[in-house]
Amino acid sequence: MTLEEQKYPIGKFSRSSESTPESRASSIETLRQLPRALRKAVEGLDDQQLDTPYREGGWTVRQTVHHVADSHMNSYVRFKLALTEDWPAITAYDEAAWAELSDGRLLPVEVSLALIDSLHARWTALLEQMSEEQFLERGYTHPKSGRQSLALALGIYDWHSRHHTAHIVRLRQSRGW
Repeated sequence: MTLEEQKYPIGKFSRSSESTPESRASSIETLRQLPRALRKAVEGLDDQQLDTPYREGGWTVRQTVHHVADSHMNSYVRFKLALTEDWPAITAYDEAAWAELSDGRLLPVEVSLALIDSLHARWTALLEQMSEEQFLERGYTHPKSGRQSLALALGIYDWHSRHHTAHIVRLRQSRGW
């Protein structure tokens, strides 16, 4: 497997040309299923396996699970800001630095899995009640990537969910775990 395939096991994110009710429903379903998919991906792994990087120079499985919790918490808050403020400017955070903090390197993955369970229950409930107008006309301004509609942000987190789950699943397959 090439380094590019290890970094992007499902390919890089690409903006779809159009957000439709059907594409958004599919993305919401991905977010609803993520807690179960992530639990299944790490099921039965011991600490040594959880502390194995999914690729050379990459995060460990443990760090990846904690990163998903960190990233999705940030996204959930960004959605709520965008729904209650007029195109708020959000702040970026240093994902790599967060992954190196002690909670990302040492805590049991169950801590973040439980958080993801609850977070995704709330997030999908919010998403299911959003209107077409809210998805297409509400959003935020990211300091690096500019204006992002909530429809685009939903697509990004659909991809993000599948991307990091695939990192873990592919590692397990390559190691025969």
